[in-house]
Amino acid sequence: MSQSIQSDDPVSVTEAAADQALSLIENEGYDTDEAGLRLFVQQGGCAGLSYGLRFDIGPEEDDAITRHHGLRVFVDPASQKYIDGSVLDFEGGLQGKGFSVENPNVESECGCGESFRT
Repeated sequence: MSQSIQSDDPVSVTEAAADQALSLIENEGYDTDEAGLRLFVQQGGCAGLSYGLRFDIGPEEDDAITRHHGLRVFVDPASQKYIDGSVLDFEGGLQGKGFSVENPNVESECGCGESFRT
């Protein structure tokens, strides 16, 4: 999947991922003009790092804040260096994998695809 992103955006988000996240945010009762999806990297998994996603009611002071298809995305500075240039996607259905991150910085992944190393 080749998608262009602006150089100041740490990540890009597909329309499918944005639609799914916005629906979930609204179901939680959050205001989509303020709340958003936080994408972060944390220590863990057999390859050393893993992705995390959660909804936040607003950004932290030092977050990179971008908007994609109406979805606000928050990325903290420590995570940004690991996921810069990544694409967040969503695949639904019975065999769908849910949210996934296509990260050009990954040097290796674990067998299950849940963790990575840069």
